[in-house]
Amino acid sequence: MNLPPIATREEWLAARKELLAKEKELTRARDALNAQRRTLPMVPIEKDYVFEEADGLVRLRDIFEGRPQLILYHFMFEPDAEVGCPGCSFFADNIGHLEHLHARGTTLALVSRAPLAKLEAYKKRMGWALPWYSCLGSDFNYDFHATADEAIAPVEYNYRSQAELKELGHSYHIKGEQPVLSVFLRDWERVYHSYSCFARGLEAPLGLYHLMDLTPFGRGEGWDGMPDLTGEGVHWTRRRGEYGSSVTTACHGEAQGAK
Repeated sequence: MNLPPIATREEWLAARKELLAKEKELTRARDALNAQRRTLPMVPIEKDYVFEEADGLVRLRDIFEGRPQLILYHFMFEPDAEVGCPGCSFFADNIGHLEHLHARGTTLALVSRAPLAKLEAYKKRMGWALPWYSCLGSDFNYDFHATADEAIAPVEYNYRSQAELKELGHSYHIKGEQPVLSVFLRDWERVYHSYSCFARGLEAPLGLYHLMDLTPFGRGEGWDGMPDLTGEGVHWTRRRGEYGSSVTTACHGEAQGAK
C-alpha cells in the first residue's frame, strides 16, 4: 500500500488549502442538489398498505406517528432468515437519537418482510430503539423495489430494468431483498411518495463512513486506491461483535511498515 507523501508543515498547509477550496465547491454543489431534491414531484399512494407492529396492524399513514414526514429504510431481512443483513445493521447503527428528527417533523423507521417476532428479537439483540415494522404479506417492498421477484412485480433497482441490470453484470439485484430508503410526505389523510434512493445513495446517513473518509486509510475496502485492511475486499462491514482482530492487525502492520 502506498502511504501519503511526507511533507513540511508549510507544504501540507498549501495542499490543505487547495483541497479546502474543492471541499467548499462540493458543499455548494450539494446544497444546490438538496434544493432540487426538495422540489421533486410527489406521487400519491393509492394502495392501502398494512404493516404489523407490537400493538397490532397499522397502515402507512399511522407510521408517521402524527408527523408530516416519514423516512423508511427497507432493512434486508428475509422471512426465512434468523438474523438481519450485516450492511443494513451497519446502517441502523449509524442512526442517531430520533428526537432530533422528531423535532423537525420527521419520523424514521425500519421495515422488513421478516415476521415481527424475528424483527423484535434481532432489535433486542442489537440494542436498537428504532421503530421496526413487518410488511410480510404486503406488496409494499415489491412496489418500492426493495424485494425483487419478477413473479410478483417488474424487477427494477436504482431505476434500471432487469435487462439493464443483467447487462451491467448486476444480477444480484434481480432477486431477493435489496437495500432502499424511501421518503414520504403526509398531508392530513393523503400520503405521497417523494423520494427513494439505492446503492451508494444510501451512504448519506452513514456518518461512520464519512469519518473514515477523513483518514489516510479511508474505508479500508480496497477500491479507489484505499488499502484492503481485511483481505475481504469491498463491503466488509459486519455486525457489532463479529469483526475479530483482522482489521487491527492489518492497520498495525501498515503502521509498522511506515516507520
